[in-house]
Amino acid sequence: MRSSTPATPPSAAPRRGRRRVPASVRFALDAMLGATLMVVLHLFVIQVSVVKGNSMEPCLHDGDRLVVDRVSYNLGEVTRGDVVVLRYPRNPALDFVKRVVGLPGDRVGMREGTLLVNGEPADDYGCIADHQNLLEHVVPPGHVFVLGDNRPISCDSREFGLVPVELLKGRVRARFWPLATATVF
Repeated sequence: MRSSTPATPPSAAPRRGRRRVPASVRFALDAMLGATLMVVLHLFVIQVSVVKGNSMEPCLHDGDRLVVDRVSYNLGEVTRGDVVVLRYPRNPALDFVKRVVGLPGDRVGMREGTLLVNGEPADDYGCIADHQNLLEHVVPPGHVFVLGDNRPISCDSREFGLVPVELLKGRVRARFWPLATATVF
């Protein structure tokens, strides 16, 4: 048998014990939560970096804005070819953007400007070559060998030496500015 009174939907039932939060308070709480989330993401997960200089041309240009993954090297290994942001070994307050070309155990050298890794040519990154010779170095455990893609003007491992892995801040994942050259790495 059906009841003659219509059922009241649960959303129309009066709420007991709950007060409506004013919109201004709700907005302030949401803004604080969003700001806290952004700070946590920036400190522990991602970093936005700006390229200063031309040492990574033609891959990256002065003024490019990059998204740097700060977590990947805590969870996995560095791989050859990664574009990384690192603390400059001679002044850790400065950040550099370079490409990893040598991993622990690799033999890295240059002959007439051609990068050799483990005796094989390894200049497949679209770099601007110079005509420098570099005696072969063996990369020890816990270190990497980094080079800029614009070799004639780059300050890199040829100048400041091998980079301890703990100085790597993260892997470049994307260029988001300028929009015309936005790229995912």
